[in-house]
Amino acid sequence: MLNILLVTFPFFALVLGGFVAAHRRMLPLEAIPGLNGFVLYFALPCMLYRFGSTTPIAQLLDASVAGVYLLCALVMVGFAVVMTLNRRIRWNDASLGALVAAFPNTGFMGVPLLAALLGPQSVGPVIVLIVVDMVITSSLCIALSRLDEGEGHGAAAMLDAAKKALRGVVANPMPWAIILGAVASAVQFNLPGPVEKTAWLLADAASPVALFTIGAVLARSQIQSNHPMPLSDYVPVALMKLLLHPLLVLAVGSGAIQIGVPLDPFALTVMVLVAALPSASNVSLLAERLGADNGRIARIILVSTAAAFFTFSGAVTLLI
Repeated sequence: MLNILLVTFPFFALVLGGFVAAHRRMLPLEAIPGLNGFVLYFALPCMLYRFGSTTPIAQLLDASVAGVYLLCALVMVGFAVVMTLNRRIRWNDASLGALVAAFPNTGFMGVPLLAALLGPQSVGPVIVLIVVDMVITSSLCIALSRLDEGEGHGAAAMLDAAKKALRGVVANPMPWAIILGAVASAVQFNLPGPVEKTAWLLADAASPVALFTIGAVLARSQIQSNHPMPLSDYVPVALMKLLLHPLLVLAVGSGAIQIGVPLDPFALTVMVLVAALPSASNVSLLAERLGADNGRIARIILVSTAAAFFTFSGAVTLLI
């Protein structure tokens, strides 16, 4: 357990550092979008490209990993919506809550953390899971969130929201970095020396800056969303993310192996640990854009991130 904490502690310490810096205004809140932009448009795409281009193409096209994980994501979304939808929490809030219950912080936290824990061979399955969550899980939840927009227009609104979500995916540099990395891996292409060195320097910056930015974003959300809220509105969803999601992936993945699905046990371990990660921090920005209760979403992300230091480390101890 101590050896695992030696690996996981620095990652969560950087998140805490970003939280404290923003909360104490050592980092101006106005600077956070700049940090987020650097990670999203420069450092993280370079890191994903590097991992994709150095990973065998077969690992990046593993249909068993994608299928099992997608099934679990759909179950999580459906369960979270059913359990939270009520007279106060309507489709918009329930759907965005379902997204944080099913969407781990894989890009900003999971890729570097799992590479440190399990080695570079873990990156292939992780990239597959990022694509599933970004393209399908998030698009589904955004579409569901539009069902509040008037009787008789719900289906049209949902279809329009799904189109907007897909356009958002196309505009996001992360999927393109993954695709370009996969193509480079397939054709064994290497960037010219100076270009590669520049890209790799940006890739090296992705992990610390992304983790620090997660903490800063969480602090900003807490500062801006300080209205009182019952614990029952957000703690159960955080527990779904940290406990139910990885247990579901473990159960479904183990069952799939038993019936003959060609799912590698190591890939299943990676999938379970990805599911054990805290909620994706960027969902808070999405909730704000879609008019959902961002205070509730921010609290779910904050609780899941704080508790994940213990629950994620425990999952690692049990699985590896």
